[in-house]
Amino acid sequence: MSGWRGLAWWAVALPLLPLLLPLALRTRRNALRLTPAAGAEQGLVGATAGGEPLRVLLLGESTVAGVGASCLDYALAGQLATALAGRLRRPVCWRALGENGIAAGEAGQRLLPQAQEPVDVVVLVFGVNDTTHFTTLAAWRAALQQMIEYFQRRGARVLCTAVPPLQHFSALPWLLRQLLGWRASLLDEQLRVLAGQLGAHYCGAALTMQKDYLAIDGYHPSTLGYRVWGASLAEALCLA
Repeated sequence: MSGWRGLAWWAVALPLLPLLLPLALRTRRNALRLTPAAGAEQGLVGATAGGEPLRVLLLGESTVAGVGASCLDYALAGQLATALAGRLRRPVCWRALGENGIAAGEAGQRLLPQAQEPVDVVVLVFGVNDTTHFTTLAAWRAALQQMIEYFQRRGARVLCTAVPPLQHFSALPWLLRQLLGWRASLLDEQLRVLAGQLGAHYCGAALTMQKDYLAIDGYHPSTLGYRVWGASLAEALCLA
């Protein structure tokens, strides 16, 4: 079924390329480009709680790099760690391995070699760049499977975050939003099924794309958006 849905997307998108390409180029040229968050790529939250810290690694694209927040403490990694420490009443040691613009297949080559230390929980955050780069569904599945199985062999729990709903990204023109949102839903379906097959956890999109949750570029989460997102991921991990 997913194969037919993928073909249907291409059947709609290809005739629209003469319209889509100028739109995409103009959007790229005029887009407000925010830099990754400042600060160290790792930290410790809740040290006064005592006990052995929970070791959490976030691996992914620009949201793991904290684009849209001033520093990583206020981005997804820091906010998730803070929420987990509060729920579990134990210290949380976090690390963020993120790269702006990276796709899942590239992450397997460039980020995985940097993730050698033992961890308890891994959060994989991918999908936006694979959507905009038109990664095939087969290549998407293969890249995610490689990462999930890599960390599972090392004894870590793996949580896959949903592919963000690009149809709500206000920085994109309407036609691009609709087609990229459709494409993102195809990748997300593949991710959800794959996570279930491999025994990984999947957390559906919990962050609505309302204005307060988006940074000024209309594309990345704001500090508030990261806080809400981090809290929802912490809840998913605690319930899993």
